[in-house]
Amino acid sequence: MLNVAVIGLGYWGPNLLRNLYELHRCGRLVACDLDPAKLQKVRSRYPTVETFTDASRVFADPEIHAVLVATPVSSHFGLARQALEAGKHVFIEKPFTSSREEALELIDLAARKDRVLMVGHTFEYSPPVLKIKEIIERGDLGRIYYISASRVNLGLHQKDVSVIWDLAPHDFSCLFFWLDEEPVRISAMGRDYVQRGIPDVAFINLEFASGCIANVQVSWLAPSKLRRTTIVGSEKMLVYDDTENIEKVKIFDKGVDYRDPETFGEYHLSYRSGDVLSPRLDSYEPLRKEMEHFLDCCENGKRPKTDGHNGLRVVRALEAAEKSMREGGVVLDVDRL
Repeated sequence: MLNVAVIGLGYWGPNLLRNLYELHRCGRLVACDLDPAKLQKVRSRYPTVETFTDASRVFADPEIHAVLVATPVSSHFGLARQALEAGKHVFIEKPFTSSREEALELIDLAARKDRVLMVGHTFEYSPPVLKIKEIIERGDLGRIYYISASRVNLGLHQKDVSVIWDLAPHDFSCLFFWLDEEPVRISAMGRDYVQRGIPDVAFINLEFASGCIANVQVSWLAPSKLRRTTIVGSEKMLVYDDTENIEKVKIFDKGVDYRDPETFGEYHLSYRSGDVLSPRLDSYEPLRKEMEHFLDCCENGKRPKTDGHNGLRVVRALEAAEKSMREGGVVLDVDRL
């Protein structure tokens, strides 16, 4: 059995630890954080979990096979590099790294060490996102024209990154997964209304080589929580609302067809409005599925679905969006950054 360590017990680390503990697939579980109070909570809830305050103990322990990094993004690269150099498999929470250069270095290091490198894009393991991928691949929606997404809430302001780096990775990973392509151009506008220098609202535009366009709105400054995505295709339309308890995905048989007029003055457009279908979705915790996948990859040497390259494409888009926002909304070619 694998011996696994989780570094970082802030917002998301405890969820990683809980799933690993409940899977009963780890020989040893280690929790590492600088805050003794957080470690005390772990010990009271999971008596068999070991606790460290010094991450170097994790890297120096030859019996720890895999490390999960759930710390602020500024520390991802340094911790992951030390873990890989120590010969350990690595899972890194989103966003993967602070820059594409850091991402490429970790990808190269993992390949040289023959270690698994996986990124925590949890939505790519969720039933609604997987069902939408299936629907798109079947061609049910036809050619994808555009996608609009809103991920807003009031609160959870970060101190070290903008709202783009905090919230947009979720939507970027879903978009790139569904479309199976990266954007070629990106522009963004945003403002820092609450904390000077840390934008808390942003509107991001993405253009893809296929002709699809997308708009992603992210905000820590909104009156209600909204996690809603609309996908408009040539045949049908789809709405994904992650705040719904049931019927998170709805397919609308709505659209418009253009017809060449046979006579002068004949109306060119034909609108249709048909049934609304909500497909059946599997029911499981995406994070548990993600942790199972990580352990499987470590044990069997498989390439993770959300590997370093998957993380890199999201980081590239985040960099472009952040740069565009800082420069007043200019349109940037992603490949030329």
